[in-house]
Amino acid sequence: MDIELIEKAWQDRSLLQDKKVVETVMEVIDLLDRGMIRVAEKKDGTWQVNQWIKKAIMMYFPISGTREIHSGDMTFWDKIPTKQNYETLQVRCVPPAVARYGSFLAQGCIMMPSFVNIGAYVDSGTMVDTWATVGSCAQIGKNVHLAGGVGIGGVLEPVGANPVIIEDNCFIGSRCIVVEGALIKQGAVLGANTVITQSTKIIDVSQSEAVEYRGVVPENSVVIPGSYTKAFPAGSYNVNCALIIGKRKESTDKKTSLNDALRDFGVAV
Repeated sequence: MDIELIEKAWQDRSLLQDKKVVETVMEVIDLLDRGMIRVAEKKDGTWQVNQWIKKAIMMYFPISGTREIHSGDMTFWDKIPTKQNYETLQVRCVPPAVARYGSFLAQGCIMMPSFVNIGAYVDSGTMVDTWATVGSCAQIGKNVHLAGGVGIGGVLEPVGANPVIIEDNCFIGSRCIVVEGALIKQGAVLGANTVITQSTKIIDVSQSEAVEYRGVVPENSVVIPGSYTKAFPAGSYNVNCALIIGKRKESTDKKTSLNDALRDFGVAV
């Protein structure tokens, strides 16, 4: 892959008229679509973002041009076609779920009526439930359950911004919002309506002293929405936060505990 050419074209958009540049950008999107490359990957225990891939995605839009796109009986007016080869991928796709070309869905994924955007990576055994959204470049691990109405934020610009990452075996409860490049580490459980951003206070209240995190939910954490009191010029008001109320039990079967973990702490999923 000619990464240097991608970088040159990013600095000089007139190069998007060059056939070699167009071919290179198209190759990047094709490799993304097949899961051969990804926007972010874990190396030596640390997530690293391949920003040059995000640049290629953004340059794909002006190259593509808006046109009529057909997917079965549905017609769209867009720049990016939808994925079509679900049978070959062995991915279950329930109408009217849509995944854009340039996103990757691994074998065994299930898409209820939902949306997966370009650049996203959804690993094997993951359920994208009804009206859930996986934003551009988001990275979703193996055996994750994104429950109904979950919003996983996307990111293309600014180019230096990191994507949202949900690691393996996480359960993201109904109507949760995870945005701004937040990292949900493996095995974590987010109760319904939990909001995680880079500025959200994530407070571990499970021990005698509170421990605060920002932008990262630790492994196997069980998290629910909460609030804390903050002083403003007009008075003191409650501000939303996320509360870590305990850890998932390692001895419990993962598929069972994904649904039961919150109930173990007397909290509804």
